[in-house]
Amino acid sequence: MSCGCFGASTLKNKKSISHATNEIDGFPLDNITHFSEKDLRLATDNYHPSKKIGRGGFGTVYQGTLKNRRQVAVKSLSVGSKQGVREFLTEIKTISNVKHPNLVELVGCCVQGPNRILVYEYVENNSLDRALLGSRSTNIKLDWEKRSAICKGTSRGLAFLHEELVPHIVHRDIKASNILLDRDFNPKIGDFGLAKLFPDDITHISTRIAGTTGYLAPEYAMGGQLTMKADVYSFGVLILEVVSGKGSARTNWGGSNKYLLEWAWQLHEEGKLLELVDPDMDDFPEEEVIRYMKVAFFCTQAAASRRPLMSQVVDMLTKKIRLNEKQLTAPGFFQDSGDSSLKKSTLESTSYQFSSAPVSITHVAPR
Repeated sequence: MSCGCFGASTLKNKKSISHATNEIDGFPLDNITHFSEKDLRLATDNYHPSKKIGRGGFGTVYQGTLKNRRQVAVKSLSVGSKQGVREFLTEIKTISNVKHPNLVELVGCCVQGPNRILVYEYVENNSLDRALLGSRSTNIKLDWEKRSAICKGTSRGLAFLHEELVPHIVHRDIKASNILLDRDFNPKIGDFGLAKLFPDDITHISTRIAGTTGYLAPEYAMGGQLTMKADVYSFGVLILEVVSGKGSARTNWGGSNKYLLEWAWQLHEEGKLLELVDPDMDDFPEEEVIRYMKVAFFCTQAAASRRPLMSQVVDMLTKKIRLNEKQLTAPGFFQDSGDSSLKKSTLESTSYQFSSAPVSITHVAPR
């Protein structure tokens, strides 16, 4: 998380960092704080295992305490970037300027040779994944009020990335472990913009597509068609996880080889959607919970053109607008079996548009 990792290795490297002008190799950092590698090692007790708070596709995250006593999350990126320092810092500058209550704030960075380290604000309650799927001994109790707020806040953050931010950002890996919860359980989307920092031949999953099995939109997984609608699909799956308290990749729902989305759709067709609800939720408004699950189905329709924009999803979750269920079609499914010849995908051929609003390709190119 500091860009000043060139530190004290050589005189030449010392000269490449100008603290007076806040720049590296002549690149102005503006709002980017650069830390020395020594500072980050001190902050994390030399990356002590006890400080480790998470590990994802992009790298390992450690809790740290800066000299000014600010708590931060230090992410050492596991994939070496082929970009030069200036190109990398250009992207970091873009991310650091993105401010929204439902996005994790980038505090600063560290660059040393091919290594890249990012410093984020520390979010007290870790990830939604840990709250939902972690040990019940964590004493985190997510009632419906908290779960509803998590869905709404995440939808607002995504709508900001997709429609308000210029240039737009497609996250590409919306999932429970990338939704962090602050002390009041407000959601903050993490790792946005990171996919852009790596060259096309580097991914953070086992397939050629950036993302996580169970959340992947079929048109993206099968054909690399990346628009904001791929994030919408992943968000729909996330809603079902929040409601059910179960992970999307589980494949033994109902005693059959089904993912969470497939099983939820089957229950919908059978009129038994409430069977999906997390039994740990003692009291909840049934109509509202069912509505959220139906919004999830709108988000995961097989044809991307039928899915709403995230701003529409925000309205569907926050306003008492009527959902036209006659427009609802079956979700699209993608299952990576490890054998490309056995991949399962259900796609509908349709020209129907859910909305007249334009769906634009973002600046993140498909892999």
